[in-house]
Amino acid sequence: MVRVLVCGALGKMGKEVIKAVYKDSDLNLVGAVDVNSKFSDINEIIGSEKTGILIGNDLEAEIKKTTPQVVVDFTNPDAVMQNIEITIRNKVSPVVGTTGITQSNLQVIENLCNEYAVSALISPNFSVGAILMMKLAQQAVKYFPVAEIIELHHDQKLDAPSGTALLTADLLAAARGGYLQQGHPNEVEKVKGARGSDISGIHVHSVRLPGYVAHQEVIFGGLGQTLTIRHDSISRESFMPGVVLACKKIINAKGLVYGLENFMD
Repeated sequence: MVRVLVCGALGKMGKEVIKAVYKDSDLNLVGAVDVNSKFSDINEIIGSEKTGILIGNDLEAEIKKTTPQVVVDFTNPDAVMQNIEITIRNKVSPVVGTTGITQSNLQVIENLCNEYAVSALISPNFSVGAILMMKLAQQAVKYFPVAEIIELHHDQKLDAPSGTALLTADLLAAARGGYLQQGHPNEVEKVKGARGSDISGIHVHSVRLPGYVAHQEVIFGGLGQTLTIRHDSISRESFMPGVVLACKKIINAKGLVYGLENFMD
């Protein structure tokens, strides 16, 4: 069984991760951490009798005490890099779904993985359906001249565009062999930002509203037709099969792995 510690245990995603890891027969939940912890038992999250697993508030201390093989991190952009560094420095593999990780951050993580001979997974999205949406979009873009992305998330999401939208745009541009031309060359934005962000030549539009969880559609336009590929996560449970898969796969991986799709056959 893979020994797992959950960081950000009291957040909405953290609670779902605790429940998913705890009930999986191949995973062993050995610890949990949250900066807002009052050292309560995780039974309050999983709805059971007391387990003896208390939610700590010091990641490094909990790692040393519980000796996990994997730390799952769903915290926030301000804390995630420090958490990753602590995890790798202690020879533990991080599985990270926290938003806001930049290209320069990825380079730092890759260097740490190489220095400490530890594997790490950074994934913008843990939903199997979202990954399939991106894979299908990569095929469709070969047959349509233009595409735009609309991503919709809950109003508490801190970054825009989402990591999934950024990755999708890069994948579409790569599938076309580079820059994906959009719009009329003489197009005028009467209000700045009306056409969204330009990422790899693709317009990306971000919506933030209460009631959403995580949603994205890629709209392709061609002669006399359009094609829309859309994925909807209607609850945070949708991400859990991907998180569980990542915990099992990362311990046999090497170095930095970017994107859950690398673990999907």
